[in-house]
Amino acid sequence: MSDWLISLEGTEAGQRLALGLALMAAFLHAAFGALQKGRHDPWLSRGAIDVTYAAIAAPFALFVVPWPEPHIWPILAVAFVIHVFYKLSQAWTYSLGSFTVVYPVVRGTGSLFAVIGAWLVFGEVFSGLQWLGVFTLLAGIYGLAAYNLRNWQAGREMLKPALAMAVLTGLFVATYTTWDAYGIRATKDPFTFLAWFFLIDGLFMPVLAAIRWRNMAVRPALPPLMLRGLIGAVFAFFSFGAIMLATRIGDVGRAAVLRETSTVFAALIGWLMLGEKVGPRRLFLMGLIAAGAVIVELGA
Repeated sequence: MSDWLISLEGTEAGQRLALGLALMAAFLHAAFGALQKGRHDPWLSRGAIDVTYAAIAAPFALFVVPWPEPHIWPILAVAFVIHVFYKLSQAWTYSLGSFTVVYPVVRGTGSLFAVIGAWLVFGEVFSGLQWLGVFTLLAGIYGLAAYNLRNWQAGREMLKPALAMAVLTGLFVATYTTWDAYGIRATKDPFTFLAWFFLIDGLFMPVLAAIRWRNMAVRPALPPLMLRGLIGAVFAFFSFGAIMLATRIGDVGRAAVLRETSTVFAALIGWLMLGEKVGPRRLFLMGLIAAGAVIVELGA
């Protein structure tokens, strides 16, 4: 399968597959975010997810895929550090603000800076129509932020810190998107990078979550939490794995922007599963975000 994927790099068929992978990642990432923001503490949810996907990835990394080349180990080490900061900022963001408020800001900010990172690192250049799509997406995102600042009532005193943390988390999203794309392109077998990434990436948050769980006055039951972790691990494999593969066989900037259609899925999940109100104006603004992603693809 690795040889087949590599053969698609730089081809029209590869770009079509990258489009499908990015859209799959969009839906699954919205579901992944909702799992972390659900009824369990987001720090505990993330710890349960990470320990599960590290355990699943371990046998593949150790016994199935080829071992990383020597130059890949420093890349994986830097990726680990970037994702630690991303997860800390993400968990803190979800602790401060409502899912449908902070999630679009995180993802949109990440897509803008990922496009810039793709230009700086990989020399990718967007056309005028694609930049129109990016700015349409940003209009929806920051219009949504302005609307929330004006109209959100529940937990309003924490709204500004939540939005500030969402922007910071978006910067980490752009950083890891660019760096992970660099890493998966630097190894001969993309599945080597994926397996070792998930194994190493899952080592930090479970320790933090275990400490937090032990210090809680009322500790949540572990079986439901670990079930959430198992479901989240499956979503993570297909969401993060899909976007990494998309950046291997296609353009990093296009994949990053298309993934941000996840905001539409996030709105539906927040409404249907988390009981969060959306309203027609916020739906319109989220529609702008999705439209921006479509324009980016049309302008390619």
